[in-house]
Amino acid sequence: MRVLAAMSGGVDSAVAAARAVEAGHDVVGVHMALNRNPGTLRTGSRGCCTIEDSLDARRAADLLGIPFYVWDLSEDFVEDVVADFVAEYAAGRTPNPCVRCNERIKFAALLDKGIALGFDAVATGHYAQVRPGADGTAELHRAADVAKDQSYVLAVLDADQVAHAMFPLGDAPTKAEVREEARRRGLPVADKPDSHDICFIPDGDTRGFLADKLGEVPGEVVDETGAVLGSHTGTYGFTVGQRKGLGIDRPAPDGRPRYVLSIEPVRRTVTVGPAERLAVSGMQAVAPVWNGSPPTGPVEVHVQVRAHGEAVPAVVEPSGEGIAVTLRSPLTGVAPGQTVAVYRGTRVLGSATISGTTAPGAVASS
Repeated sequence: MRVLAAMSGGVDSAVAAARAVEAGHDVVGVHMALNRNPGTLRTGSRGCCTIEDSLDARRAADLLGIPFYVWDLSEDFVEDVVADFVAEYAAGRTPNPCVRCNERIKFAALLDKGIALGFDAVATGHYAQVRPGADGTAELHRAADVAKDQSYVLAVLDADQVAHAMFPLGDAPTKAEVREEARRRGLPVADKPDSHDICFIPDGDTRGFLADKLGEVPGEVVDETGAVLGSHTGTYGFTVGQRKGLGIDRPAPDGRPRYVLSIEPVRRTVTVGPAERLAVSGMQAVAPVWNGSPPTGPVEVHVQVRAHGEAVPAVVEPSGEGIAVTLRSPLTGVAPGQTVAVYRGTRVLGSATISGTTAPGAVASS
């Protein structure tokens, strides 16, 4: 096949490209320039898509003997990932920018461009697997290395995108063995640290980044009775389940810590309360994407709401234009804006964006 290998400049994508070459595919490497500041340099594990990363990707491509190009997708990235991130926080939701980047950049903008140029598939360094289903269609599954599994952030891919995706590292036993393979191949990025945090916020200061974009929008921190406990400079600085940095000026009467329970940007209020009030027994989610046929009624599945969170038993069923999720056991810290990924065994059935939650014993709301 003609394969477009997305090369981020890290060890995973370099080894993935090497494996694609070794498998006999006609491989072309491409680095996506997403950072609008081309002079930005990586600091250890912070930051990505920097000038340093593009040079590392080029060196790896040269060693593999494959053509290499840099594609400027920064405008798409700003519009589809960064702007979405800011808008979601402004609306009181908690987005996952890695999910959006995979959905709208790596497997939309990149794949669409690749297909238009005659490529058959896009290969990335994600830890996930594509397997043929019983009916011959491509299915997305968890990686062999559960600790590194990234199927959650890929759960937004539709069936056609999965059919044109290659994840050469999906069967890799461990990340340590991937690094050792990179050393054996002589790849210069074998010991390069993995990137962490949000790539477009390399200093890790999400609140500061949002404040710069949205300005100060002062409001109150209240308890469940509406009593004012403190103040804030913007609801966008909070996420459901947050414990630290709440701006509370006095301890709770019972001495127990408080957590963010809900965020209301219109009223500019952040409601806090005890940990047990974070439990949810169900979720409502919108904009579902299915890798295969959508369910026509209730189905027993497992769901996951964080990239490295636990998958828990649940019942998922159609509800209006979205889905309703009934959990077999409560989860905590679930926030609107998060992605809920739906699994059957190791297979990803689909995903949706959480729009509301239901507390144990409460009536569903969104």
